[in-house]
Amino acid sequence: MNGMSMATLASSSDVLFLMLGAVMVFAMHAGFAFLEVGTVRKKNQVNAFVKILTDWSVSTVVYFLIGFPIAYGISFLKPVKELLGNNQGYDITHFFFLLCFAACIPAIISGGIAERAKFWPQVIAGAVFAGLTYPIFESLIWGKNCSLLQDFFKSVGGAEFHDYAGSVVVHSIGGWLALPAVLILGPRMGRYVKGKSHPIPISNIPFLALGSWILAIGWFGFNVMSAGHLEKISGVVAVNSLLAMVGGVLAALVASKNDPGFVHNGALAGLIAICAGSDIMHPLSAFVTGAIGSVIFVYGFHIEQEKLKIDDVLGVWPLHGVIGSWGGLAAGIFGQEALWGMGGVTFVSQAMGTLAAIGFALLNGFLVYGALAKTVGIRLDPEQEFAGADLSIHSIGAYPEDHIR
Repeated sequence: MNGMSMATLASSSDVLFLMLGAVMVFAMHAGFAFLEVGTVRKKNQVNAFVKILTDWSVSTVVYFLIGFPIAYGISFLKPVKELLGNNQGYDITHFFFLLCFAACIPAIISGGIAERAKFWPQVIAGAVFAGLTYPIFESLIWGKNCSLLQDFFKSVGGAEFHDYAGSVVVHSIGGWLALPAVLILGPRMGRYVKGKSHPIPISNIPFLALGSWILAIGWFGFNVMSAGHLEKISGVVAVNSLLAMVGGVLAALVASKNDPGFVHNGALAGLIAICAGSDIMHPLSAFVTGAIGSVIFVYGFHIEQEKLKIDDVLGVWPLHGVIGSWGGLAAGIFGQEALWGMGGVTFVSQAMGTLAAIGFALLNGFLVYGALAKTVGIRLDPEQEFAGADLSIHSIGAYPEDHIR
């Protein structure tokens, strides 16, 4: 009886551990929303809020019915007694936690396509990514089919591909999926005129900062609770996440010459970069990883916007795509025992896994957005874009009293 009670307590502790992590990561979606709302113009703020919440809701349904079973081979179409099982419903709580990762994909993309994308085509794209695209890659790295790809990486590179909390599986995939959407959509009206760049000012620094803070706090659930079980929790993951974030802030402060937008996104750059190796790096290496990621964003955003003339509104391709890829590579560098890391990783395997994610995301992004563009269309017409997505799609502005006379 005592043994049974201890087993039940252990299962209950794991369920509570995952549930708390899930709630923290769920809260990050408010961060995504406020980050976008603070960046876009007032006429597109309502649209940002509704997009994020709708994408979350649709992602929940498709990941529950399709995505999680694809990734882990576990279906929830069974009686409640079986869902509860003998582990207090650990599997279904695990679904909740990992859903928060899957739903990050459309939330990431949302920031890149802001201010000129149609609503329902993006909801459809998000459903495809959360229900099919992301779970397929998830299954190959973390899930039921991981031996198919991981055995190959190990045979060629000497170790499995290591991505503890999703620098590559979540952020790189999301950022590289967004790039085809941004390219197919084209720039916003007035962003580039006769080959000259005309930057569009962000609308609300406090909202942008709020979004960054919410994301940063929730990120500790994202990284630390990726342990999956209470007994596997690591204080190193928590401190590495903290130092990577701080490294990102300070590097952005210097590189951007105290630009508030870059400083607050620098925190996110550091956190994205550390996800993959947060369990195997020394804290000082985490600081350097975050700082490098932040510098990549500051200069990468400028190159993207001014040199390549890609109108990625929140810079999600450099922030999530490129820095997520850097995080995968950084784990192969700073995870080495020679640099006080835990070892068990190789740069070759990390590079192969990272490149596989980039290719997979680009292929799926061009297929999905290319098909939508040729069928239902993915961009608002000029009149709707000029009026703003709030009035054109939702028939109300963020500040209705402004229209009262």
